[in-house]
Amino acid sequence: MVKALFVFGTRPEAIKLCPVVLHMKSRPDEFDARVAVTAQHRQMLDQVLGAFGVTPDYDLNSMTPGQTLSASAARILATLEPVYADAKPDIVYVQGDTTTTLCGALAAFYARIPIGHVEAGLRTGDTSQPFPEEMNRVVTGRLAAIHFAATEGARRNLLRENIPPEAIHVTGNSGIDALLHVRDRLIAGELRGDANLDCFGRNPTKHLIVVTAHRRESFGGGFESICRALRKIAGRGDVEIVYPVHRNPNVTGPVRQYLDGVPGIHLIEPLDYVPFVDLMRRACLLLTDSGGIQEEGPSLGKPVIVMREKTERPEAVEAGTVRMAGTDEARIFTEVAGLLDFPETRSAMSRMHNPYGNGHASERIAAATLAFAHRGEWRSQVSVG
Repeated sequence: MVKALFVFGTRPEAIKLCPVVLHMKSRPDEFDARVAVTAQHRQMLDQVLGAFGVTPDYDLNSMTPGQTLSASAARILATLEPVYADAKPDIVYVQGDTTTTLCGALAAFYARIPIGHVEAGLRTGDTSQPFPEEMNRVVTGRLAAIHFAATEGARRNLLRENIPPEAIHVTGNSGIDALLHVRDRLIAGELRGDANLDCFGRNPTKHLIVVTAHRRESFGGGFESICRALRKIAGRGDVEIVYPVHRNPNVTGPVRQYLDGVPGIHLIEPLDYVPFVDLMRRACLLLTDSGGIQEEGPSLGKPVIVMREKTERPEAVEAGTVRMAGTDEARIFTEVAGLLDFPETRSAMSRMHNPYGNGHASERIAAATLAFAHRGEWRSQVSVG
């Protein structure tokens, strides 16, 4: 029996860890799976927990309005310490690159508990892009005992950092497990999207483009350039752009300034996970600066244009499922126009192989964990501290 504690706090973490939690809970003879949430993103976290039917065993509600990165990190560390003392897990799982990820790993290291890092090995090689996520990943990678890499490329990154080969397991990305789970339930009618969005993607004369953009490294001039590009794309007249706008003032400011009232652009409130998946599956293409959407789009057969200068997911670019446009207005417009004006190119891009897996990452993570446990490796990890 492996006592597993999952620690997460944001919507992306919840999306990618809930399938692993549910898989381990389906095997109660082998795993005692528990969940601790920091609620780094309270509202968005709760709707994902509800969609997957996961109830936290520990809800720390660690965040307060207007916290700095330093203040939030200090608070999360302090609230996790008694949780680890109470749960006494054999292993702590963290995912990705958030403040919760870093603090969950660091608190486990202090408590001499082995750390499993889900979605390990992503790198841009630039600690300022994305910030602070790139450094969060690097530090978590140094602390982890077992690394669940989504791709061979991520595995190679870890090997270059002298991570022992036997500590790395290529599993695919558990976010694909989540996406396919929700997509299939939408198709079966077991889940429903947002009825207010049903009108989008139904007009055969309009191409539906779904946009997400919120990266802090684009704040300022980068965001203004993105907004000008969206306005120019809308000016074609053959598109409808749906943009769920992040509530950060650094995003809403330029978005409202440049895009409010522009024909063909629909600025809406941030969406829950299930309605967003439903919207993506009806889109013609996805325009984003999100890491997760670079993985999800190919699984839905949707071309993705990335509005960032660098990506920690180069496999998607190499596979041809993603194109990089940066934040330059002209580049974004040219990439979008190329896909809209040449449907054969768009169709070929939609059929490319998804490098992030086939929806079985949770099973592979569980199998690797059991092998790790049977070798007694976490006992040696705990003893050396």
